[in-house]
Amino acid sequence: MPIASAKQMLQKATDGAYAVGAFNVTSFVQMLAVAEAADQARAPVIIQTSVTPAKFYGPEVIAAACRSLAERVTVPVCLHLDHCTDLDFCKRCADAGYTNIMIDGSGFEFDENVRVTREIVEYCHSRGDISVEGELGTVTGVEDEIVVSEDSSALCPVDKAVEFVERTGVDLFAPAIGTAHGVYATPTPNIDYDRLGLIVELVHGMEQKTPVVIHGGTGLGNEVVRRLIELGGAKFNVSTDLKHLLLDTTAQYLEANRTEYNPGKLDKAVKNAHLERVTDWMELLGSAGKA
Repeated sequence: MPIASAKQMLQKATDGAYAVGAFNVTSFVQMLAVAEAADQARAPVIIQTSVTPAKFYGPEVIAAACRSLAERVTVPVCLHLDHCTDLDFCKRCADAGYTNIMIDGSGFEFDENVRVTREIVEYCHSRGDISVEGELGTVTGVEDEIVVSEDSSALCPVDKAVEFVERTGVDLFAPAIGTAHGVYATPTPNIDYDRLGLIVELVHGMEQKTPVVIHGGTGLGNEVVRRLIELGGAKFNVSTDLKHLLLDTTAQYLEANRTEYNPGKLDKAVKNAHLERVTDWMELLGSAGKA
């Protein structure tokens, strides 16, 4: 299938009360595993990259690889750029073939966040079926090269949520609700569920429902994940989990096979580990069987 934008698949997820996994990859082996897991599970999927790997490989190369994989499977696949603060690079990725762009203006004052987000929305929409994600409030922790401490974090102001969506025209809305990038110290972190519920009610009450995004999925307990989906989370970001899995699987394989110089077997071990993990996530998110 052609690479799809996120908007339609997440509107379907919103109506169906499940979430689509957005899996952050840094290698082609991971990308391959995510696409195959989605195909086997009959699940719509979002393959996403942070800015650093997108710049390392080049967005044109990543988009070409994802396009080729998407054509091999029979489920919707979206290619998403995550947490980009560089407007020019957002535009380059959109031109290269990314079908969902997150412009992260959350570090700006409200009006400036609206301005830069609106600029990317207008650019992407003028170039076809490219959806845009915007964030209000800041998510703590480390994502790619963006570091946000708890002291400088700010949850999404409920009274500004509708105004932000209306003024920017974003297709997807990521409100900060207390989740964090990285690994949680507890499976039950201090998440403001009431705030999420109010925001979802407001943005779903608009003329067109705007799907809501949950950042910081790694390390949350299963019941927490299910509750966030029940409250309206339609896109669920998984990044740190796959980074750890990639490095841990590689280290374990090398330790067990130190004298065997066979990269193909290492790639297969990494791929199989990701197939299993991503499939587990799709079952938890409720997206399996929804394509």
